[in-house]
Amino acid sequence: MKMAVLTESTRDVIRSTAPFLEQEGERITTLFYQRMFQDHPELLNIFNQTNQKKGMQPKALAGTLYAAAVNIDNLENLLPAIRQIAHKHRSLNVKPEHYPIVGEYLLAALKEVLGDHPDTDTIIEAWGEAYGVIADVFIETEERMYEEAEEKPGGWRGFREFTVVKKVQESSVITSFYLKPSDGGALPPFEPGQYISVQVIPDPESPAHMRQYSLSDSPEKPWYRISVKREEAHSGHDGGVVSNYLHENISEGDTLNLTAPAGDFTITQDSERPLVLIAGGVGLTPLVSMLNHSVAAAPGRPVTFITAAKSGDVHAMDEHLRSTEQNCEFVKYAVCYENPSEEDRKHPNLAKTGLIDEECLSDLPGGEEAEYYFCGPVPFMGAVSRILKNRGIPEERKHYEFFGPAQNMN
Repeated sequence: MKMAVLTESTRDVIRSTAPFLEQEGERITTLFYQRMFQDHPELLNIFNQTNQKKGMQPKALAGTLYAAAVNIDNLENLLPAIRQIAHKHRSLNVKPEHYPIVGEYLLAALKEVLGDHPDTDTIIEAWGEAYGVIADVFIETEERMYEEAEEKPGGWRGFREFTVVKKVQESSVITSFYLKPSDGGALPPFEPGQYISVQVIPDPESPAHMRQYSLSDSPEKPWYRISVKREEAHSGHDGGVVSNYLHENISEGDTLNLTAPAGDFTITQDSERPLVLIAGGVGLTPLVSMLNHSVAAAPGRPVTFITAAKSGDVHAMDEHLRSTEQNCEFVKYAVCYENPSEEDRKHPNLAKTGLIDEECLSDLPGGEEAEYYFCGPVPFMGAVSRILKNRGIPEERKHYEFFGPAQNMN
């Protein structure tokens, strides 16, 4: 996709704001979200309010603005990141009419933080032009994604009602929900590793909430499955509104509104390279989908699955993973427990105790020939990324996904 070309003078102005955005970006984006939600509470349902409270969303947007300023002479460099964000937008049902609202409040926040800067008007004009170009790319990209979702057998745009046909407790904190279309229609295929958005209304007096959950089973199954970790309240965090609602209030026979599968954290279907899947906590959900699909659709492709958890009590799907290894000679399975109980220490697949480290990954097969996929908490992914780098694994063999806004793993 080609972006509209900005004038040289506009690009000069945008480029000059990079140091300012690097320093003040989070202040700008925090103010932007505060003002926009105050005036447009109907947009609250699109954004994860827990990420807002933690400052993750403002930080991610600040990083995007800074990247735009740095790459203003070649905005095509941003297309991979734009496509990744567009997947999330499409999944959250973002519409073209939302972009003028975002632009208005983002420029107002930028202007307020600039204050009495002598070039404020020139900067706002330049950023207004740049925002228009970038917004047009998002709108066009997302419309293609909506159309692609609709064109699949049984595909749809917006929300579709699904029925919970089975609810299974996987561990003390994770529960799986098996979902089928309430209308009895076709179930569209998806790529292993993709996610859906779930809409719930815990409080009739408050806006609807949406959360994105990875599909945790293979596309070959006659259902969608999500495996949800219950987020407990702790210091500075009031707990996961949606995850708690699903655990406590949704039973078999109940219905949920879903958007169509989205996301680009997917395995290469036509590759015979060995797969190494490294999961931290509930980060195993997209990786289990990849494993199940490989077993069903590409038997013989070597797969190593390593999962790290605090203990066996919170470790989900262990029985399934052990059974898969026992029944498939090309699958290897290993476990790392941070704080194992005495019973956990007897686990036949226990590779080590403590945090994941070089020792836990010391016997990984495949080397540079393998494709490495990892998902979990940010510190976990940072550790895995550093270990793979130290082992000489090239960047193009490393694939990962954040739960929520993209962040710096370092």
